[in-house]
Parts: sequence; structure tokens; C-alpha cells
Amino acid sequence: MTRIAFVLALAILAAACRNDAPGAAAGTSKPPSGNAWAVVNGNEITRDDVEKAYRRAAPAGQQPAEEEALTAKLNLLNELVVQQLLLEKGQALKIELPDAELDKAYLDAKANIPEDAFLTELKSRNLSAADMREDLRRNLLAQKVVEKEVGDKVAVSDEDITAFYESNKASFNRNEDAVHIAQIVITPVREQQRTNRTGDDASTTQEATAKAQMLMAKLKGGATFGELAADYSEDPESAQRGGDLGFVPVSALQQAPPALRDAVFKSNPGTVQLVSQGGAHTIVLTIARDTKGQKDLSMPSVKDTIRTTLKGRKEQLIRAAYLTSLRNDAKVDNVLAKKVLETNGKIPAAPAAPAAKQ
Repeated sequence: MTRIAFVLALAILAAACRNDAPGAAAGTSKPPSGNAWAVVNGNEITRDDVEKAYRRAAPAGQQPAEEEALTAKLNLLNELVVQQLLLEKGQALKIELPDAELDKAYLDAKANIPEDAFLTELKSRNLSAADMREDLRRNLLAQKVVEKEVGDKVAVSDEDITAFYESNKASFNRNEDAVHIAQIVITPVREQQRTNRTGDDASTTQEATAKAQMLMAKLKGGATFGELAADYSEDPESAQRGGDLGFVPVSALQQAPPALRDAVFKSNPGTVQLVSQGGAHTIVLTIARDTKGQKDLSMPSVKDTIRTTLKGRKEQLIRAAYLTSLRNDAKVDNVLAKKVLETNGKIPAAPAAPAAKQ
């Protein structure tokens, strides 16, 4: 994907619900407007909101089938519903995003992109710089809510670390150098079994490419790699562990496809790389490197690795429970899903424009 398209995709989940206010009080609900594709606690997510997010994420120059595009929009809509609930929670918690923090995130997102090229790409997707800033603001606010409600409440004690080490001591005795990596796998073929928490599974080359772009955008925006892997990776084994493959011996990495092998060997810890080949994509995170020999808890790197592993596991569990609870307590009407079922998969027609006044 181009660097410009990558930046534009940062706001994939932030196009919806221009009204951040909490939903209407009980008893004051009204039928959704003709342009509503979902209603969350009285606040509408419109067709225009979803279409805008889809245009931002869609790979340039590709025209997926209508059914494929609508599937992607349904998935986007579900994401937007969750984001709206997080924004409402953030307002209740009085979580704010300082202007300076938003300014920095915006500048970082478009760093090293010529201004004229950036504006040209925005125009081609019918977006504005103001759209980008607003979308990024909403993404960052939603992330702050998750950090406060989930991340800040996860603790790993020294006792937890010691217990993990004693139960897995053999794995800390390395016969050769190794690299700790995690992955998110995306294929253009639908799997026979459910592979991740959301059930999201690309079935065409176009869907796989769009999904890879969307996930890279989320990561660029600060999303947690393990959460995205658990929600979207199409590898059933590693997805359950948040994509974590543990420390992989160098000899095993050398047997990997060259592009993937080189991405790992040439990356510094903390680096995310997108490797694409034959319509499939692997997003690989290099977490740490380690040399051969017996490791013990006197080594800071060992304790840090265990702490990160245990914290990631707890965060995945608590986040899943938190978001489930948040949605269960909300009043959500997915209008689009109902229309698709009622019409047996037909594309909903856009509402007619109001007649001009004589």
C-alpha cells in the first residue's frame, strides 16, 4: 500500500457518529431516519458515515463485488458501534484529548508526505484535512477509554512472574539464538472453521488487501497488536494467543519465506512489518531478541518478557469482557443488518434526495 493510503486509513473506525453525546433518555426514542444504518443509545450511525469509512479504507483501483463490499461495510458498522459506545463512556468518565496530543498524532500520521500529494489523495477520496483530524480525535479518545478501563486495571505481580518461569523453565534454555515474534495472518481464502473472536475472514484478494490495510491503520493509530490478532488473525492457533509465536529459533526462521524471514531479521524490537505475497498478508511484530543459553529471573529481559506475556493475556480477557458488557448494557439497533436479512442480501438503496422547492 502507498504511504499516503496508509495514513488515510488511520481513521477507518472514526467516521461515524458525529454526535459524541450520550444517547437519548429512556422513553424519548424515535424511529431511525431513512439514512440510518445503526442507532446506538439514540445516536445514529448513518449510511454516509459507513460509506465514508469504507472509501477511506478501500484499496485504490480495486472494485470488489457488491456482496463483498457490503460484507466489509457490515463489519465496519459493527466496529463503529463499539467505537460510539466507547466515546459515550469516555464522556461519562470525563476523558479528554489535549489539543497538543492531537496535533502531534496528526503530524506523525502525515510525516514525510509532501503536502500537495497528501491533499491530492484526500481530494480523490472526497475527504478533507478537517475530516482526518476529527477522525483521528475519535480514534484516540476511544483508545484512551480502553486504556483506562482495561489497561490500567491489569497488574502482574512478582509472584505471577516466578510461577510462570518455574512452569516454563525449559523454554528459557535456548540451544540457539531466537527472536520473539507475533503475527496476524490474512488469506484470500475462507477458512473452514472460525479462526478468531470476531469471525472476520477475508474470502477474496480484494477483501484480504483491504483487511490488511485496515489493521495496519489501527496499529499505526495505537491499537494493541494482541487484541487485533485475537479479533482478526486467520491463523486459528496463534490468534487464540493474540498472535504470539513465542521465541522462534533462528534456524526455523531461516526456513520461512524470504520476505517474511528478512522482515524479522532486519527489524528492531517493537517494529511491525506487513509482508504480502500471492494475495495473502502477514503482519509480523518483532518483540525481542535473545541469545542461546539458560536464562533466569536475575536477567531483566526475562522478567520483562514474562511480564509482557502475562499482561497481554489478562488484557485480552478483560477487554473482551468489558466490550461485551458495554454492548450488552447498550441499546443498539443495527438497521443495515436487518435490511440485508429482509432483502436476502440485496444492497440497500440510498434514500431519495429531498425535492427542490419551487
